Amino acid sequence: MDAQLTAFIGVAIVMVALPGADFTVVVRNALASRTAGVATALGVAGGLLVHTALAVAGLAAVLVAVPVLFRIIQLLGGAYVLWLGLSALYAARRGPGQDAEPGPDDADGGRTGMGTGRALRQGFLTNALNPKAPVLFLSLLPQFVPAGAAPLPRTLLLAAIVVVLALIWFPVVALLVDRLGRRLRRPRTARAIEGGSGAALTALGLVLVTGPLLH
Repeated sequence: MDAQLTAFIGVAIVMVALPGADFTVVVRNALASRTAGVATALGVAGGLLVHTALAVAGLAAVLVAVPVLFRIIQLLGGAYVLWLGLSALYAARRGPGQDAEPGPDDADGGRTGMGTGRALRQGFLTNALNPKAPVLFLSLLPQFVPAGAAPLPRTLLLAAIVVVLALIWFPVVALLVDRLGRRLRRPRTARAIEGGSGAALTALGLVLVTGPLLH
């Protein structure tokens, strides 16, 4: 393994593990159930696949180069994260035990109304609509392509590393949250976490919706 690849893995670990909207949504849904948390984690990885495919194909460069298209993605992503945050704040205000009855696709004994499909979509959309990702991939990946190396195979390798790390990290987070679930699901604790995650997501959404272009 060359030095550049080793350095990239270190940077990618920090990039994936850094708390943000993805982390917050995974934790919130993992509190609902283990299945919902893992499904959300897989959705996040699926969103990363979209960004890596765009970066490898060069389409992400178009999004970054055309301010109108980039701003549309920014607004869509911000609005979705904002909606998740406000929904969490509303749920925290209502308190535990107020959710709708679970549907037929819910898991873990009907402990929550969060179905697997819904959790998967939330994870995917939270990541796929993140406007920072195209900028991050375009600014980061080229720095770790050695001079004289074929850019496409190397970029594919780097992108695959990011996706694999996400496939490891976010399910682990979901499982750890579920492992601590008995304590974390105590009414007062669960309400505080729900409110905290809601406030974090709302703040992130507001920054994306009201902030200037990120590039």
